[in-house]
Amino acid sequence: MNVFSLPKNLQEFRRGRGITQEELADFIGVTKASVSKWENGQSLPDILLLPQLAAYFDVSVDDLLGYQPQLSTEQIRKYYHDLAADFAELPFEQVMDKCLVLVKKYYSCYSFLLQISVLWLNHFSLAQSPERQSEVLEQAAELCLRILSGSRDIGLCNDAVSIKAVIDLQQGRPQDVIDSMEQLLDPRRFTSQSDAVLIQAYKAAGDISKADSYAQICLYNHLLSLVADATQLLLLHPEDLNLCEETIRRISQVNQAFSFDQLNPNTTAAFYFYAAVVYAGHRQPEKVFQYLWKYAGLTRSLLDSDILLHGDSYFNCLDSWFLESDLGAEAVRNKKLVRGSAIQALDHPSFAPLSETKEFRQIRNFLEKEGGHNGF
Repeated sequence: MNVFSLPKNLQEFRRGRGITQEELADFIGVTKASVSKWENGQSLPDILLLPQLAAYFDVSVDDLLGYQPQLSTEQIRKYYHDLAADFAELPFEQVMDKCLVLVKKYYSCYSFLLQISVLWLNHFSLAQSPERQSEVLEQAAELCLRILSGSRDIGLCNDAVSIKAVIDLQQGRPQDVIDSMEQLLDPRRFTSQSDAVLIQAYKAAGDISKADSYAQICLYNHLLSLVADATQLLLLHPEDLNLCEETIRRISQVNQAFSFDQLNPNTTAAFYFYAAVVYAGHRQPEKVFQYLWKYAGLTRSLLDSDILLHGDSYFNCLDSWFLESDLGAEAVRNKKLVRGSAIQALDHPSFAPLSETKEFRQIRNFLEKEGGHNGF
């Protein structure tokens, strides 16, 4: 979609120069009435006059027209996945240069800028030095600030706040995260309880299909948050084995009840990984291997599938929702990088005492091996 605002721009440029419509008309060689119609949007200048008008105001024709190139969801998705594939195969700085060219070209396409910030957040660790990694994160944060200052899309701005919060946390600025997120995520706010209201509204309006779809999406997202938050609980209290085991027991039951290992293996794999870390800290190798095998199996399921996000017979409205999202149902990182990160995670200090055991080596080999059916 291309957005033009010639009438408004022409008026602003003219007033900025301090000239009247008549003076502009005399310079261009048209009537004052013509200039008035241009500024009111009743007519447009002849195409041959555009370069002359732009030169008079010392701006480009694009600036005069108010042309802001925008990308469709499909185009954004293709750019993202193409660049993610490039990060896995090409030198990091070469891909960053490609990104920066696109950012300059589509600097007013805020949805694209958001996904580029996500792309950089997912790949900054490939930079050669900690200093360069920090620079890339700051560039991503600047894109988020650009969105917040220019976009009027509340949902997009909230996404930008969330992405910047992740960056701030990575950059060692926890207070900035608290300042930006505490009120936004306050569980006492009515907005945190508004899902049911919208579902009821769709139903009352007779749109049962939309009510059903939204109910499923909300339930799925709440499950996603439940597992992710439980993972953070394990990280907060690794020394409290009773609490951790009860958390593991409950979340495992939720995962089984909703088949969440199959629906979102990325999230549940992270949960099982940190369950293994907890048991490693309490010197229970059998439990460590039990959950590391779960982690490895789910990671392999990610690597063996072309589609990361999908529904099932219960969540039968999710597939279309994933396909309509900005990045689609595909993984946000290339499989080669996912495999490398999964293997590198096994170097966690908690697993050092077990690293030379036969079973630990089997788990590592299982992740390193390409192809084949995952089993766990």
